[in-house]
Amino acid sequence: MNRGGRVRQSSVRGEGSRRRVPEPRDGGGDRAPREEGGVGAPHDAERRGGEARSREGAGAGDTASAAGAGAGGRAESRRAARADGAGGGRRRKGKGPRRKRSRGVRILRWTALTLAVLIVGAAGAGYLYYEHLNNNIRKAELDLGDSKLSKPEPNAAGQTPLNILLIGQDSRNDKENLKLGGAKQDVGRKGLADVEMLVHVSADRSNMSVISIPRDTRVTIPKCTDPETDEVYEKTFAPINESLTHGGPGCTVATWKELTGIYIDHFMMVDFKGVVSMADAIGGVPVCVDKNIYSHDSRGHGSGLRLTKGTHPVKGVQALQWLRTRYGFEDNTDIGRAKAQHMYMTSMIRQLKSGTKLSDPGKLMDLAEAATSALTVDHGLGTVKKLYDLGNDLKRVPTKRTTMVTMPWEYRNDGEYVVPKPGDAEKTFSLIRNDISLDGKDKKKKKDKVPAPSEPKGELAVVVQNGTGSTVLGPASGRANAITGELVRLGYAKATANTQLTSQADTTISYPGEAKQGDALAVAKALGLPKSAVKESQSVTDVTLVVGNDWREGAAYPKTGDSADDDKAPKIDDKINGEEKKCMSVNDGYTF
Repeated sequence: MNRGGRVRQSSVRGEGSRRRVPEPRDGGGDRAPREEGGVGAPHDAERRGGEARSREGAGAGDTASAAGAGAGGRAESRRAARADGAGGGRRRKGKGPRRKRSRGVRILRWTALTLAVLIVGAAGAGYLYYEHLNNNIRKAELDLGDSKLSKPEPNAAGQTPLNILLIGQDSRNDKENLKLGGAKQDVGRKGLADVEMLVHVSADRSNMSVISIPRDTRVTIPKCTDPETDEVYEKTFAPINESLTHGGPGCTVATWKELTGIYIDHFMMVDFKGVVSMADAIGGVPVCVDKNIYSHDSRGHGSGLRLTKGTHPVKGVQALQWLRTRYGFEDNTDIGRAKAQHMYMTSMIRQLKSGTKLSDPGKLMDLAEAATSALTVDHGLGTVKKLYDLGNDLKRVPTKRTTMVTMPWEYRNDGEYVVPKPGDAEKTFSLIRNDISLDGKDKKKKKDKVPAPSEPKGELAVVVQNGTGSTVLGPASGRANAITGELVRLGYAKATANTQLTSQADTTISYPGEAKQGDALAVAKALGLPKSAVKESQSVTDVTLVVGNDWREGAAYPKTGDSADDDKAPKIDDKINGEEKKCMSVNDGYTF
């Protein structure tokens, strides 16, 4: 495709009309220079699409014209020869009108053919632009670990939740990212996953919950293998942001899966320059501070963000500064920074849902160009169509049912780093695993009468499977046989063990249809499991018990607290709703 080519008039001989033909520009047609962090490319791409249509339409018009002229000439010769032979040189009656109709038919045919070629040409240019956007997208492996975590079963309506890990990396290994990120000493270092957010979209698309984990949280990073070099990174206990250096985003996904027990469908990763171009394409995201802020001090700390008190639309470099600011927000830690990122994200969602960018074709192309150029995604999201379908899926979620939180945490080693807060962090992860919203506004299920078992427990087939296949903790061997033995002791004589190892955080009991619901609930009651562990599944044929990592030892299911609170999120101070417009608290040491 020519970029920025000039257009000259060219006369097309034959039956055709004048066509506009692009004339190449010397020097290869470089893109127009961008503003700071801006996106000039989409406008060039739009123009290139138009030029492709012009080229294809013009070239095809020449061909059609020549073909029409050549065919018409041969037909005239044949008619003349037949007339001479039949009439001894006399003009046959009606020849004039017939020739006139033939010319009209030729013109009609040529016009139809030219129109068809122009339509195909336009479609071809659209296809080329579509392929251009596809080629913008960088792709990587989804999971570099050995997790046996299974995708959640569809609910009774056949719906499944969606979990997407968002990663912001801090690589400075090109000139633009170095200019934006600073810290020349980090050139050559592998990028760290400095922003990590898990987006959970409920199976019925009625709500969305987003959980951030602070970048210096100490976790177990599982064994990962780099898909490009085959280098093996052994299991280690380290800050979660270092997971990205163990082979790429697929190891960050593997780390989240092991930490949370949540199956992750996709990831999306962006770097400094990607944030800048996306922010510019959106046209600015409104953010608010409760005091003047200048994120900079004499020791060189700070992002450089400078804003006066109140609400400001930030874009480009300023948007990046907002997302990176630690010194100047709240207590100058990653916890405050995560809260600022949540405020930015909720504001961006409101901005996009307002439709200003989605109704203007030029701005929409800007956004498409910026988004596809900015992202690295897993192969399952690696085309424009898949990203578009995902966007339509997310658009169904009401803004008022969007909730953003930071994982419950606590300091360790005199405040040097944080770890997941025992109890509360796992409770939060459990709600996501069980597709329960963090805003507490899910419709309350009616307390239906518990159905009676369909058959005596001694005749009921129950399959027991070991689901403790954690790559961090290692499998707890013999769990399927142990719980099968306990069921037989309780009178379930036809309980059998499935020796195939799987992995899931929570113990569950699945049943194949409504007729077996009472049987599954009876098994749960016999073993001391909560009713929330019982689920209908389309993939089982018998009542099936999977012993999760929450029950790694003993015959008695461990009690985890009041079962009445199973559906309630722990108290989280920085919870933000998608419709809330809050101001970020500025640290007094960074105001002016």
